Amino acid sequence: MEPSVNLRKPWMVAVWPGIGHVAINAGYFLMSNLEMAVLAELQVSDLFEVDHVVIDKGILHTGRRPRSRFFYWSNPSQEHDLVIFLGEAQPQLGKHQYCQSIIEFAMRIGVERIYTFAAMATQMHPQHDSRVFFAATHEESLKEIQNQPVQILEEGQISGLNGLLLGVAAEKGLQGGCLLGEMPHVFSQLPFPKASLAVLEVFTSLMGIEVDLTELASQASQMDDQLGALLSQVEEQLGHPITSSEVEKPVEATAMEKLTPEDHARLDKLFDEAGGDRKKAFELKQELDRLKVFKEFEDRFLDLFKNSN
Repeated sequence: MEPSVNLRKPWMVAVWPGIGHVAINAGYFLMSNLEMAVLAELQVSDLFEVDHVVIDKGILHTGRRPRSRFFYWSNPSQEHDLVIFLGEAQPQLGKHQYCQSIIEFAMRIGVERIYTFAAMATQMHPQHDSRVFFAATHEESLKEIQNQPVQILEEGQISGLNGLLLGVAAEKGLQGGCLLGEMPHVFSQLPFPKASLAVLEVFTSLMGIEVDLTELASQASQMDDQLGALLSQVEEQLGHPITSSEVEKPVEATAMEKLTPEDHARLDKLFDEAGGDRKKAFELKQELDRLKVFKEFEDRFLDLFKNSN
């Protein structure tokens, strides 16, 4: 696996699906807004098992293994370029080997800083501001973030590859850290874009790049209103503050067969628009999420970021 372009002092962010879609949505937003392109794919299929089948018009087909890909953005200011590593899933076994492969590639392309995004579920009210917590690989990384509005995570654990990858990075002497966006634990199974927004505000400031976060801020505001109203109604009915055990689990994802012809036509139009202007890809992602069919269209969506050069 060799990169297809030469990068200038790149920084890298690694994201995977997780609670609140905090990390993965932040990654997708950067990819869309910066019109990123595929850099390389990590060949680690032996670490993943196929655990499902796909049904198409009543016929079963063996599902595919999750993919792990690097995307890049060339910074026009000729400062740090940006690489995003997007893993569609975390392997059940071989996690340390997986992280070593990622870090080895990052070092080969000259990555100077590596960050992961994650969620921090707390007792926060959904309409309060999301705080951002930070844990670093080295003292130097702690000093670099002192001027940012973050709270240092003094103790505890970071589960999954969001933490393990940075442990491997630290072993190799690679600077960086984990940015964790705060979200309400009672809604941990629902998307919480405000946490993604808070993480990106810190990261883009830290990296010194300008990214228009207006669309994500609007999405966060809409979700705040919805969750705030839902929480108030339930608490009023119960007569006491809600607990996580009292929150009903979200409805399962809408099946493909429930899409109407109008839905398909609208998605085709959005795919065409995003194909010509990758900045529109996040609007497409929001629509796929709204219809709960992103997984079914994920390959087609990520194909938008193939390098057209």
